[in-house]
Amino acid sequence: MMETLQTIWTALTTENEVLTSLLVTPLTFIEAYIIMLLFTTILNINSTKKQKIFYVIAMSLCSILSKMIILNPFNSFFNIITVLLLNIFVFKISIFKGILALIIPFITNILTEIIFSRIYYLIFNTDYVTGMNIPIHRIIGTLFIYLFTYLIYLVLKYFKLNFSKIEIVNKKHKYLLLLTIVFGIVLVGTQLYILTFYTYLLPTFILILSIISILAYMVVSLYTIFAVSKLEITSANLEEAQLYNKTLEILQDNTRAFRHDFSNILQGMIGYMDNNDMPGLRNYYSQLVEDIRQSNNLTTLSPKVVNNPAIYNVLASKYHKADSLGIGITLEAFLDLNELHMKIYEFTRVLGILMDNAIEAVSECEEKIINISFRQDTRRHMQLLVIENTYHNKDIDTDKIYEKGYSTKKGNTGLGLWEVRQILRKNNNLNLFTTKNTKFFIQQFEIFY
Repeated sequence: MMETLQTIWTALTTENEVLTSLLVTPLTFIEAYIIMLLFTTILNINSTKKQKIFYVIAMSLCSILSKMIILNPFNSFFNIITVLLLNIFVFKISIFKGILALIIPFITNILTEIIFSRIYYLIFNTDYVTGMNIPIHRIIGTLFIYLFTYLIYLVLKYFKLNFSKIEIVNKKHKYLLLLTIVFGIVLVGTQLYILTFYTYLLPTFILILSIISILAYMVVSLYTIFAVSKLEITSANLEEAQLYNKTLEILQDNTRAFRHDFSNILQGMIGYMDNNDMPGLRNYYSQLVEDIRQSNNLTTLSPKVVNNPAIYNVLASKYHKADSLGIGITLEAFLDLNELHMKIYEFTRVLGILMDNAIEAVSECEEKIINISFRQDTRRHMQLLVIENTYHNKDIDTDKIYEKGYSTKKGNTGLGLWEVRQILRKNNNLNLFTTKNTKFFIQQFEIFY
């Protein structure tokens, strides 16, 4: 028994790269779990239990298989790409957030490893690379790094330190920031490589200074990213406020005009009543109600009702375009637009294209009406955007309009509805149902969930 234990201990305390690799392989699942906890907390990413389990298993298996099948250093590149794709598609986050979710744990692990490598050198007076091929030393070192990272996660969670809003609106700024991150990775990675493998040759002062410099670079870079993000969000909110103020200005002008003409309106109604002309009074009243409904509908076009900024901006800009052409728009919103079961970017593209087509069609008509409705069909598990508009060309082919290049007007590209069809093909839960009757051309955009 003692001989067996001695043999095991000798194997664990003797340099053996193969045995070390085999023993730390199960720890990959712990690493994946702690990494996930860290970046989902810092980036404030909401996730379900199912997503977390799938991510940990998929990331661990990919890492293990890549070590077995792919040679160094190509397996590292494979792991980077795999982890980035898992970040984006499992947690349904943007590429920008996915890259940050990749970088943050990487930098944290390396810095922790540098600290441990220095401690290791002071205790055993040997270089860290050689020591990490000793099974027992590698296991202790790996667990130390995991524990330190987990403590960082607990501190972040306890003090609620996270970045809830880091999405950059402007694509140009996104590319510049991503380029900055790439160069930062090269710079920090090179420095960390030197510190990791040559830490025993460097004076403690130089080591501490290097670590502080890396941390400072990370803090300044992150601060710049989040400052630009905040500026972009503020700019978007300002644009939304300007559009809303324009809506309020139109509403105020309509109200003032109605109050100014109230006496004349009342006298007109009295004239019909004095002559006992009820058909004329009904017609007069219906025209009056239409004007009142148009003013009341403007109150619906507010950020509180249309509660998604991107959708509100599209609707407000299209409304003012229609108003300048004398087109009346009615709007009904019975849906939380922040809970749509599709990408907001794609939804705003569809909404913008359908609204442009409706405005173009209505501009040719004597009766200029567009009705917009957002609602939810809980029985059929779908969300609906319905746009109906008056139209002049009653012979329009509702199948041919989706063909690339097809247009009923000269000079148009005919790409609008074709682009909508491409979005439908990329998503299996979307449908666009087109119908028409004697008065209205109707587009019903369906989002199933």
